[in-house]
Amino acid sequence: MDTVDIARWQFGITTVYHFLFVPLSIGLVALVAGMQTAWVRTGKTEYLRATKFWGKLFLINFAMGIVTGIVQEFQFGMNWSAYSRFVGDVFGAPLAIEGLLAFFFESTFLGLWIFGWDRLPKKIHLACIWMVSFGTILSAFFILAANSWMQNPVGYRIDEASGRAELTDFWAVLTNPMHLTAFPHTIAASFVTAGMFVAGVSAWHLMRRKNVEVFRPSLRMALVVTAVASIAVAISGDMLGKVVTEHQPMKMAAAEGLYETQTGAPFSPFSVRTPDGTEEIVGFEVPGVLSFLATGSIDGEVRGIDDLQAAAEAEHGAGDYTPNVPVTYWTFRMMVYIGMATAGLSLLGLWLTRRGRLPAGPWTWRIAMLSLTLPFVASSAGWVFTEMGRQPWSVYGLMQTSQSVSPGVSAGSMLISVGALTALYAVLFVIEVKLLAKYAKAGPPTEDEVAPPSEDGDGDHDEERALAFAY
Repeated sequence: MDTVDIARWQFGITTVYHFLFVPLSIGLVALVAGMQTAWVRTGKTEYLRATKFWGKLFLINFAMGIVTGIVQEFQFGMNWSAYSRFVGDVFGAPLAIEGLLAFFFESTFLGLWIFGWDRLPKKIHLACIWMVSFGTILSAFFILAANSWMQNPVGYRIDEASGRAELTDFWAVLTNPMHLTAFPHTIAASFVTAGMFVAGVSAWHLMRRKNVEVFRPSLRMALVVTAVASIAVAISGDMLGKVVTEHQPMKMAAAEGLYETQTGAPFSPFSVRTPDGTEEIVGFEVPGVLSFLATGSIDGEVRGIDDLQAAAEAEHGAGDYTPNVPVTYWTFRMMVYIGMATAGLSLLGLWLTRRGRLPAGPWTWRIAMLSLTLPFVASSAGWVFTEMGRQPWSVYGLMQTSQSVSPGVSAGSMLISVGALTALYAVLFVIEVKLLAKYAKAGPPTEDEVAPPSEDGDGDHDEERALAFAY
């Protein structure tokens, strides 16, 4: 592998790992806020216990997300300095706002929420966790604005003297059609992730009939959120697919392995191809589905890889402008199929737990626990599809990935960096899983252990403070 390949591996490893924590944090904090709202409105202790329990898991995940996210920023200056010099004026603007506004916003209110249990009035304390939720969504908004600019650059000009991209219209960056469709799709997927996480952990306790009064409401709420969010994922994903077809037609063609331009292009639910993805060995197709996903019409035209490759060569010169077809093909399907599975499981779970019921068979709970991992796989597959489907461009149509890597970094030093970060992240993964498992198995605090926050501040919340100092 050359330097570019190693740099891509490092960025891919660190990004996918970091992205495991992001959707869970975005969705879980909103669920925690919902549980606390239920407690404030009803005064029922089980909602307070649920808030405390899920709040701990959120804090652990949020802290780990911060640690792993810092590495992302450094890579731009160290491994991708050529890219940073070219797009820094544009790409840096939304990232700077995310750091200075959104991150500090959510961090400030998270601190108030952690330390304010026995110091703030109930409703003000509740408002703090809702502000944290708003901050996480705001943070995602600006980060996705930066990424969407890489997918579809808008609101810029190229300075002829320096050869750099310069920001001319920040509003165009924020209203980029790629951003306006990717953002709701990502947020909806985050709620699916959090919903399945809460459902899986709740299933572990309900299978043992532990703290049923806490985990049954948690399970029901999680299943409702997952079902609604799954519908939102499907709708926003359909909208995003049409935008991708308009601005990145090669990505959509690669997602189907479509080499020849077709009207009424089919979608293959399953296909086994040669290693390079050029020929199908076995598979079956559903006519018109790809055209509908891409254009909104079953008779719509979808341009094939061969025509798009020829057009790219005519515009940008000789080169290979086709992404890795097998990876793009299968990550797209993993994302879609798992999304359908989580929607079906959430509806099945709502049916099985209707009217106070709890399934007796252990297999039901085991499936629910195993399903906890599905959204994480789907989110990672979606991220890989989004980024690898854009190749060979780091900024679509403007700058290729091979031109973006730092010129002064050797392959040897980058290999050492990849090895060190991979080993470090493996350790962090073990720590994260053990912490989450420890607090998840411990269950919620008992009624005697929770001290409801009061107006005059007489609560005892040493455990939350200890977690806060760890965070």
